[in-house]
Amino acid sequence: MLGLEAGKVWQGSRPDALGAEFETGTVTLALIVGERLGIPFQASTTPIALQVEDVAAARADLAARGVEFQGDIIDSGVCHMAPFSDPDGNALMLHHRYAPSPGA
Repeated sequence: MLGLEAGKVWQGSRPDALGAEFETGTVTLALIVGERLGIPFQASTTPIALQVEDVAAARADLAARGVEFQGDIIDSGVCHMAPFSDPDGNALMLHHRYAPSPGA
């Protein structure tokens, strides 16, 4: 739904895979099925921020595909953010920094 394509899938085909890696440019997200390694599932409540060029447009696209967001877009004074959760309850966030980073 987020448009990330798995670069590598570990141990099995996609439905029964142990995990997968997703390349995001400068960061690789490795997602695993913890239960298959003896790690009980626990949803993460600290959001992973996904950088987008336009938070409002990305939010509208995901909302049209059924993603429910937690309130309106947040403007912190340096960035726009739109928090939501995946179907398992893990916290995610669309993010765009529009102000220069300190020291940039």
